[in-house]
Amino acid sequence: MFIEPIGSLVARTLWAEMLDDRKFYFPVVAKSQDTKPEKRDDSGPPARPLRKWRPVGDASAVTMNGLHPYVGAQDVQVALDTGQSRGIEQSGIGVAKGKAYTGHIIIRGTPGAAVEATLIWGDGANDRQVVRLPALTSEWQTVPLHYTPDADSNDARFEITGTGSGDFRVGVVSLMPADNIDGWRADTVAILKGLHSGFWRLPGGNFLSNWDWHEAIGPRDKRPPMFDHAWGAMQANDFGMDEWLELTKLIGVQPYITVNAGLGDANSAAEEVEYINGPASSYWGAKRATNGHPAPYGVKFWNIGNEPYGWWQIGKTTLDYFMLKHNRFAVAMRAVDPSITLIGSGAMPDQLHPRDAKENASLQSIQHKFGTDEDWTGGLLREAWGNFDGLSEHWYDHTEKRPDAPPAEALMEFVRSPSNQVRMKADEWKIYQQRFPKMKDKDIFLSIDEYAYIGAPQDLKLSLAYSMVLQEMLRHTDFLRMSAFTTGASTMDITPTASMLNSTGEVFKLYGEHFGAGMIPVDVTGNSPQPDPKYPVGYDHPKVKAGSPTYPLDMVAALSPDRKTLTIAVVNATEQAQPVAIRIDGARAHGRGTVWRLTGKSLTAANKVGSPSGVTIRKANVPALGSTLVVPAISTSIYEFPLVSGHQAN
Repeated sequence: MFIEPIGSLVARTLWAEMLDDRKFYFPVVAKSQDTKPEKRDDSGPPARPLRKWRPVGDASAVTMNGLHPYVGAQDVQVALDTGQSRGIEQSGIGVAKGKAYTGHIIIRGTPGAAVEATLIWGDGANDRQVVRLPALTSEWQTVPLHYTPDADSNDARFEITGTGSGDFRVGVVSLMPADNIDGWRADTVAILKGLHSGFWRLPGGNFLSNWDWHEAIGPRDKRPPMFDHAWGAMQANDFGMDEWLELTKLIGVQPYITVNAGLGDANSAAEEVEYINGPASSYWGAKRATNGHPAPYGVKFWNIGNEPYGWWQIGKTTLDYFMLKHNRFAVAMRAVDPSITLIGSGAMPDQLHPRDAKENASLQSIQHKFGTDEDWTGGLLREAWGNFDGLSEHWYDHTEKRPDAPPAEALMEFVRSPSNQVRMKADEWKIYQQRFPKMKDKDIFLSIDEYAYIGAPQDLKLSLAYSMVLQEMLRHTDFLRMSAFTTGASTMDITPTASMLNSTGEVFKLYGEHFGAGMIPVDVTGNSPQPDPKYPVGYDHPKVKAGSPTYPLDMVAALSPDRKTLTIAVVNATEQAQPVAIRIDGARAHGRGTVWRLTGKSLTAANKVGSPSGVTIRKANVPALGSTLVVPAISTSIYEFPLVSGHQAN
């Protein structure tokens, strides 16, 4: 999995903080005075804007104070009046009946101020809980907050108000579910642990190229907020490397860290390696120990830069210059920890083209790009040899309509389109192995550590597409060793108070459980080759044919580590049951098998919080493997068959 703070994505899904802009990066102004009024957008977490703080009472009494703020550039100051309650509030907060919420407020003020913090979940006089703050002083003090609402609400309100004389200043405020785990949501963490993801790449992506990791360590309340120019959003810097690494520990995966090679430099990257992997006796290792983590994290996988070739990237540069930069990063990072596995940020010729170019690349059409500035993977192989162990590649495929196609063919083309992205990368990799034979000697591997199929709802139809993507990846594990789906949070349907695995998440759970570490790939041949796409539309769709030669089915197979069980995965992206004749060379199946089948009542079946799951995985017994296997319509099925003792496959 891959994750980055794209706007409010992490804050709305994995991080437990319920209040936006809790360190007051933005000024508190009345809604009528806001040049960028708050909007509600439910199209997905990345698009949801941050909630704003608004004045309560006389708006002119609420000002921003930049004189010795608690953190960042400013905090909020409220001038009081004996006859009117004044302060600030934030609405649009989700709370659940009977659930405990805890937090704190860091505040200072004059002795004549009487201040309270209130959680309001309804219109009634009793639909609220008030925490009255102790007498204020001129020094900052931290006051704990505790609430338990007695009703559900999707539009609860949090107020900090006061009466009396003088004023008060609020530096920081926080509110989280009481069951949070070091700031992470307990419900989403529990779901992610069940995916068996292997590793998470974090906090990579465009965000990284203008983020300084130094500012996101130590006490969270003292970390200054920053503006992410890549995504045009404020980040509170509440989750830094210690929090990210705690998340990977909680969900049982290895961390894969990308360092900032946009606005960052080699020295900063080396310091990051030392902070994370260095002994407590080292300069940055001692700072880590002071922050509560005396033992080194021992992170193995490291990536230098994120898409430095892209016109969209902060710190975009030329190929020649980045080769110098990559080499300096690699030398500096390995000087701190020689054991790390370094992955260079590559891009193959089908990925790189002028900004407005419209093309569907083929192996023939991109031949002239190899060895040019439109070949960053080749540039690394040529100019940075010895300074990487693997090379990364990213791809995003966009769903498009095929109005001229009959429904059955439109379905098949939709489902198999993104797997062609994987096949294109695999075919190009083989060209690199021919151009640079030493790749095989040094076991240089490929990491597709960002990918997604964009534009379709999370339903069974999309699940079948991701099943084919994973199967195409499994076909190339001789060199494709790592992949990371964008994003880890996209495997769940999440509301402010609940979460569940969505239809895409069910796919990753299924393959994570049955094609994990130690599985031995088995070659699958057939007599029904994949046909050419019949209804090409749009651009950036590679002209290749992914899939097994078992059309219209797609199949992969593997042996268990002890070679006593044969696993066969089959995707049927048609609306009819499909038979397939099976012959096993080198082994013989014996006895009844087991199937785990992912499907639903229709292609639009989905998993949504508050409704029964529409896409499920059902386990069942199946007869012994004979000459024919019949695969149900619109399904992904994973079969396991025991092999005859003494005849395990070779």
